Amino acid sequence: MEIPPKSPDESEKSPQSKELITSNTGSTLCMSSRSESVWTSAPRSKWDIYHKPIIVVAVGVAIFLFGTVITSLSCFLTENTNAYKMSGPAFLSLGLMLLVCGLVWIPIIRKKQKQRQKSQFLQSLKSFFFNR
Repeated sequence: MEIPPKSPDESEKSPQSKELITSNTGSTLCMSSRSESVWTSAPRSKWDIYHKPIIVVAVGVAIFLFGTVITSLSCFLTENTNAYKMSGPAFLSLGLMLLVCGLVWIPIIRKKQKQRQKSQFLQSLKSFFFNR
């Protein structure tokens, strides 16, 4: 049977291990979290909720259309066709990727909003019954 290695004394510990032991990262992470409180947040407008995915979709559509134009230029122009043939599909794929990411992001936000509404309702029921 093997004997486990001895743990080092306090004096032999490295500075990183001392820092990790005395650090209170859990409370620091909670305090510096970017998420707002579900119970105290004011109702937000639709634009405040959906502006990021809308911007991503709009940029994706613009890049996709730019890629379409560049790809079609390779068919009509005879000069620099290699540059058009290489950059056109790259813009097409980048635009399509951004478009799909933005379109997938919207239902995720809707689901999150429904969960938030349910939890607010349950919290109000809980406070109604237990705070009498």
